[in-house]
Amino acid sequence: MGVKDKYQVKEISYSDTKDFILNKHYAQRMPSITYAYGLYNQDMLCGVLTIGKPASHSLCVGVCGKEHHGKVFELNRLITKENLEKNALSYFVSQALKNLNQLDLVIVSYADEGMNHHGYIYQATNFIYTGKTKGRTDKYTEGNKHSRHYTNDNKHLRKFRTPKHRYIYFTKKKSKLRKKLKYQEEDYPKGDNKKYRLGERMKTKVINKDTAEVFYV
Repeated sequence: MGVKDKYQVKEISYSDTKDFILNKHYAQRMPSITYAYGLYNQDMLCGVLTIGKPASHSLCVGVCGKEHHGKVFELNRLITKENLEKNALSYFVSQALKNLNQLDLVIVSYADEGMNHHGYIYQATNFIYTGKTKGRTDKYTEGNKHSRHYTNDNKHLRKFRTPKHRYIYFTKKKSKLRKKLKYQEEDYPKGDNKKYRLGERMKTKVINKDTAEVFYV
């Protein structure tokens, strides 16, 4: 039995994503979700893929210009159970994106170098590679919250954000937006990936600006 015969990809609700995102993904934090898809083996949910608006307005503007910022979305979570068939993940991603091919969207996704990811799934599904972001520090928030929830109580703390490989995908074939892409296309990166254990959260490196102390939470 082939992958197409064994698995189905379906739209799912926000609540259907929570177990995978909060208990299995290394970030363990709910992102913005506009579109959500599940990978099913019969009636069993085996994977979750979510797409939402990026938190960074500058990213939305920077991809294809200010006039097209509303078209930019981020594939922000992709989680599956372990030991699926070899081609199940690429089938999942390609089918989810196929559902959006009439909307003419620009999908951005990142592969976190801090997790030893290179984005091979995006390479397999014909994303465009546009280089790597720089490592930087960001506002620190307690409780694994996004920096949008920042308060001045922790202004002396900064969290380190690891470099990420950036990939771009145009959902509509022969999209005119492709010619508007501001980033330079580059060769796909290669290297050894390292799998993380489902449910194990990535530790955040935090720097105290006042004391230069470094700790992980």
